[in-house]
Amino acid sequence: MNHLKIFFLVALFGFCLKTHAAEPFISAEKSPENIVLKEKGLNLSIFTSSGIDQGIMRAVKNLQTDFQKVTGEHPMILNQISGLQSPLIIIGTVGTKSVIDDLIRQKKLDGKVLVGKREKYIIQNISNPFPGVSEAIVIAGSDKRGTIYGIYEMSQQIGVSPWYYWADVPVPVKENLYFKKGMYTDGEPVVEYRGIFLNDEEPSLGGWARATFGGVNSKFYEKVFELILRLKGNYIWPAMWGKAFYDDDALSGPLADEMGIVMGTSHHEPMALAQTDWHRYIKKNNLPNVWDYTKNAEVLQKFWKSGLERSKNWEKLVTVGMRGDGDEAMGEGTNISLMEKIVKDQRKIIAEVTGKKAEKTPQVWALYKEVQDYYDKGMRVPDDVILLFCDDNWGNVRKLPDLSKPLHKGGYGIYYHFDYVGGPRNSKWINISPIQRVWEQMNLSYEHKVDKLWIVNVGDLKPMEFPISFFLEMAWNPKQFNAKNLFGYTEKWAAQQFGEKHAGEIARMINLYAKYNRRVTPETLDSKTYSLENYHEFETVLNDYRALAVEALRLKEQIPAEYQDAYYQLVLYPIDACSNLYEMYYAVAKNRELAAKKDLAANFYADKVKACFERNAYLDNQYNNVIAGGKWKHMMDQMRIGYKSWADGKENIMPEVTYISEAEVPKEKVFQEKEGYVSIEAENFARQHQSDRIHWEVIPDFGKTKSGVTTFPQNAYPKNDENIWLEYDINFESKGEFEVELLLAPTLNFNHNKGLRYEISFDGQPAQVVNFNGHYKGELGKWQSEHIIKSITKHSIPQPGKHTLRFRVLEPGIVLEKILINTGGLKPSYLGAPESEMLH
Repeated sequence: MNHLKIFFLVALFGFCLKTHAAEPFISAEKSPENIVLKEKGLNLSIFTSSGIDQGIMRAVKNLQTDFQKVTGEHPMILNQISGLQSPLIIIGTVGTKSVIDDLIRQKKLDGKVLVGKREKYIIQNISNPFPGVSEAIVIAGSDKRGTIYGIYEMSQQIGVSPWYYWADVPVPVKENLYFKKGMYTDGEPVVEYRGIFLNDEEPSLGGWARATFGGVNSKFYEKVFELILRLKGNYIWPAMWGKAFYDDDALSGPLADEMGIVMGTSHHEPMALAQTDWHRYIKKNNLPNVWDYTKNAEVLQKFWKSGLERSKNWEKLVTVGMRGDGDEAMGEGTNISLMEKIVKDQRKIIAEVTGKKAEKTPQVWALYKEVQDYYDKGMRVPDDVILLFCDDNWGNVRKLPDLSKPLHKGGYGIYYHFDYVGGPRNSKWINISPIQRVWEQMNLSYEHKVDKLWIVNVGDLKPMEFPISFFLEMAWNPKQFNAKNLFGYTEKWAAQQFGEKHAGEIARMINLYAKYNRRVTPETLDSKTYSLENYHEFETVLNDYRALAVEALRLKEQIPAEYQDAYYQLVLYPIDACSNLYEMYYAVAKNRELAAKKDLAANFYADKVKACFERNAYLDNQYNNVIAGGKWKHMMDQMRIGYKSWADGKENIMPEVTYISEAEVPKEKVFQEKEGYVSIEAENFARQHQSDRIHWEVIPDFGKTKSGVTTFPQNAYPKNDENIWLEYDINFESKGEFEVELLLAPTLNFNHNKGLRYEISFDGQPAQVVNFNGHYKGELGKWQSEHIIKSITKHSIPQPGKHTLRFRVLEPGIVLEKILINTGGLKPSYLGAPESEMLH
């Protein structure tokens, strides 16, 4: 926003913080520079001229409701003034014989800042607007949408998030509100058409709309249109999977026009008609399903004419051209002359129905997929038609204008994707679009003169709240963003939804989860995506998401109760659910790895897979049926686990897991030397020897890593002829003299300071007897600090190959945790090297 008067900035009240270039003009603090909007005992009124546009009046009533939410008081809406002493907001549009025109004639408003502008608003204070009224605040628009944007700018600044309905963002209550004197405007939007495409909306958005509104109907679209306007958008491609916007509900078309929304249809649905309209049309008229202009031109022309006649009185952007039925290519090859004829005939229909030259009706030709081939091979459309370039469905722009050649007079647009159905695999469930990538590609487009139309496929709308906000904000003024201020925008957006206290933490989490999801989409992620063997890759990315989930869950406990529903939708669910997927697929990978080795540990990971799969359902149920009193039924019905091809199924399918029985476990365990060391968890012995009196037991979860192994009963002392030992088989790659380090529990010399002894040997060679705690001098502090005793011996391995280490106890109370053998590459570490690979 350009501030046209110099004054000190005032901190915006409460939790609200503007998320775009506009300066704050609302304060909770009284000062000489401020005008009262609301104080205790002083109620606000809103003035509009009688006969105001119904779309503007709808926004005025929303502003009235917004003030009531913030202040607890319902402002009066007036169209006559008589000695008013309370605060006043005046709302109107220039050039409509409204109060705004009167104020311009009285030189109390500068008409030059609005007349002839597109979708521009100003918000400013003026003196003596009416007899007996000393001052007022004016919201004036250059046109209908300009006025509506000014109204919703006021709503945002008093503390109502555009996402108050769609993400249950609460409205902070304030008793006092003040307007900071000055004139405020966002200027004109840079991109003329700025909108979203509701697509791939089944089962989630469609299921929710049917449960909430009885269908994807005008009641549903009223909420969608309001959101678009609050975000300063103006354009939509409506949902079209088995749906027809105008035909499904006769109130939808008039509603869009009333509210100020420019209607379009998707890239493959020409002439203000949905694909579903065609199927209903041929069924109603008993016609064959021949979507082929070379064979069925007359029928198609009549069909297209019906679409234009139905919507001729409403604002729209007409899609021209043709693709195959069902969003497919029309056929093999590129028939330029046919496509040019189709567009020419469509424009004749447009002129005939509207009674105006075709160029007077805005039109767009989408160069989507194979349609771009027509353009690349020389096809051109009339100068007034917008050329809509497209990304590759994955956020990578395919083609842009050649700036070395004359530019197309009709201008250029871009069709971008946050959601996609198609190969290599659908992406329908969650946000995978970091704004850094969105900004880079849209800025690339803008700097190549693509500034007529920006539209983005948002799938189910939820949970794409954050990138939708960014996309429409950038469309208003692309130059406001650069590589250095993107995270600042994320912080401001987080503050708008949750307040400033936790905005930095929330912004960091939103930023990271989108980044992680762009590494590989959740639908594409599986047990083979990341490497278990190389660079600890899978474990690293799992820990990334684990840490993020822990942060999100920790912060949940600090978020006020009224913000919990919004926090779950915008922060916790996308992080927790995606982290759970990583946990599950890591467990699948470990299960398969260990099962192939017939390792019983595979069973732990099999159980983990089941638990994660069940938790996925639990998290979805929380979203669908618990938060916000069960408001979002079906919104997280989209499957994401169990893809068999690029297309989704009807429900999640748990990955297959393998359980290993005791009988399947090989009797022989051999540990492989690698990278200069051998590391063995004590419980993984190859053989054991016991006596009638003394036996070995594994104590699970004992010590610092996996477990401990010791003898029982603990008061039974081995006799000389009782060989109580464990043996470990090792395959050495090298030979030489090596250190063997036993990690033992820090048991002290409880046997009258005699100490605890063990014998250690290789391959039946004479054993070394070690008393590891008999006569310590200063070691006790280290043992107590590290909770371990390290006992080292040296042994000669004369040749590579298989060798057997024997560990024999001579006293009870010795608990062995781990064995480390340094063959030249063992590195210092607190827990000891991870266990070596086991050969079977």
